[in-house]
Amino acid sequence: MTAADTEFHATLGRIRRFQLQLVHLRRVERNPANHRLSSTGYLSEVDRM
Repeated sequence: MTAADTEFHATLGRIRRFQLQLVHLRRVERNPANHRLSSTGYLSEVDRM
């Protein structure tokens, strides 16, 4: 595997962890406004990747 492949797979892993965290936040946060506020940081981090 090349360095680019390794970095690609690491990025995919990070994105997956962020997705799982967002699913968790959606389940536990009942107020839509609070969910939006708490998920904004995760979504912006995924956008940067």
